[in-house]
Amino acid sequence: MHLVTLIPGDGIGPEITKAVTDIFTAAQVPVQWEEQNAGQTTFDQSGELIPGALLKSLEKNKVALKGPITTPVGKGFRSINVTLRQKYNLYQNVRPSKTTAGIKTRYEGIDLVLFRENTEGLYSGLEVYDERLGIADSFNRITKEGSRQICRAAFAYAAKHGRKKVTLAHKANILKMAGTLMLDACKEAAAEFPQIVYEDKIIDNMCMQLVNKPEQFDVVVTTNLFGDILSDLCAGLVGGLGVVAGANIGDDMAVFEAVHGSAPDIAGQGKANPTALLRSALMMLHYLGEHAKADQIEKALEATLLHKQECTGDLGGQASTSQFAQNIIAKL
Repeated sequence: MHLVTLIPGDGIGPEITKAVTDIFTAAQVPVQWEEQNAGQTTFDQSGELIPGALLKSLEKNKVALKGPITTPVGKGFRSINVTLRQKYNLYQNVRPSKTTAGIKTRYEGIDLVLFRENTEGLYSGLEVYDERLGIADSFNRITKEGSRQICRAAFAYAAKHGRKKVTLAHKANILKMAGTLMLDACKEAAAEFPQIVYEDKIIDNMCMQLVNKPEQFDVVVTTNLFGDILSDLCAGLVGGLGVVAGANIGDDMAVFEAVHGSAPDIAGQGKANPTALLRSALMMLHYLGEHAKADQIEKALEATLLHKQECTGDLGGQASTSQFAQNIIAKL
């Protein structure tokens, strides 16, 4: 039995979390949930954004499944997601994007995995504001060790999962020093995995290539800000944020999460699509070595997605969140 920290989150978070835990129960997945929460709802109730009990649970269990958490834009507290990633050095943000039968998209044959450096870059939180001059400086901190970690992780993943190519997206033509650190780190990793084809692309060209011919990419690795942007672009290619998984992985801890927002405008209405969180939970099962259970649930999900009427409204159906979960359960 695996003890896992469960963070329902805000907005639609509790609804989609319930859908996932119901499916896991029906599939008899050997997971025991330890529920703790964080975010705006928790703050309103207790005055704490990230309760100490949650941190203790994470440090004990080392694995968590997290629903979407509300973060105010432009003011107030820093992102809880960023805080957890930096506190526990969850330096790998792993985001698969794959076309799936039954999910409407303009593309076919996309099966790529994005590795985003998760703790450095412009998200380091190093900012200075000169009120007199009206100038804000945000520092793009890139380290040699951080670059090596994420590049090696991307190549190791490619080798482990039979992937053929790793592409580095960068801006070394302009960001000479920071870009060169990533280029050097990827070349170093490529030398360790000679069976993997390595290429690099300037970030603006990378965006164009992803839109024009996304099927050419396999594993993509990049810095924090570029990865944040590219991961949403890749999600858009395969049906949107509501259908893609996400994981934050370090050397001894992992937090799996839905990467979409908390959607407070539809909270409590039974409209939310649980696919993204469910797929994140399946990534978690593979991480825990429960491959057979993950494959069983994935097949049931894919079978359900083929029948639009059994899905939520965003996928063209009429089912509620709980009904969609029950339709998946019926196909286990």
